[in-house]
Amino acid sequence: MILAMDIGNTNIVVGVFQGTRLEACWRLSTTQPRTADELGIVLHELFDYQHMDPHQVGAAVVASVVPPLTPTVEQMLEKYFDIRPLVVGPGMRTGIDIRYDHPREVGADRIVNAVAAFEHYGGPCIVVDFGTATTFDAIAPDGGYLGGAIAPGIGISTEALFQRAAKLPRVELVRPPRAIGKNTVASMQAGIVIGFAGQVDELVRRISAELGGRPTVVATGGLASLIAGETTTIDHVDELLTLKGLLILHQRNEAAEPVQH
Repeated sequence: MILAMDIGNTNIVVGVFQGTRLEACWRLSTTQPRTADELGIVLHELFDYQHMDPHQVGAAVVASVVPPLTPTVEQMLEKYFDIRPLVVGPGMRTGIDIRYDHPREVGADRIVNAVAAFEHYGGPCIVVDFGTATTFDAIAPDGGYLGGAIAPGIGISTEALFQRAAKLPRVELVRPPRAIGKNTVASMQAGIVIGFAGQVDELVRRISAELGGRPTVVATGGLASLIAGETTTIDHVDELLTLKGLLILHQRNEAAEPVQH
């Protein structure tokens, strides 16, 4: 089995693959500070809950945008799984040409998403990832990573609204029945959900014009399904895109696979 971990600013998404089949997927909060022992115990409990043997894990691949947590995860995998993980970073074999001004600045999650999107959907392609930030990544017809856009994420934007506007309550993010809300909650849901959908459509349109042709647009991330339903530009919702990309990168770097010790 292969353990894939996507460490984001809000969540750690963990996937367990048997071959190319995803056997389990869990989402943990990215709580700092978190020790290697805490993470190891949580993962072992999740394996037990799924009636899976953690000792059957033979390799691990990690993408992280939280540098302070990366060594903790590496220590956890060595101590609790007896594995030295493959960590996505400069110098690894990705199979794509990164055409960014400063390639080392590109987040690991954006590269992983680009790899998975081109592999599964071809190019040209645009990936919209609804994470702590909402990122837009453009992939050329030949699979090259061109760059993209970064916008404030839905979660942090709405949290700022709740904190700064004393009379506005926290609301559940659900599809609004109409754009004209008849009460405060409905008005906020319309502004948040339809407003972010409009942001997505406009950025996708402009990126598409620069790419040329009609790129395939893939959405991923926790709120992808909600926002995609309100857009006119998103073609596919693939909530497992990052985990799929991690599996692909593991396969492309088998020569540098984690060493058992």
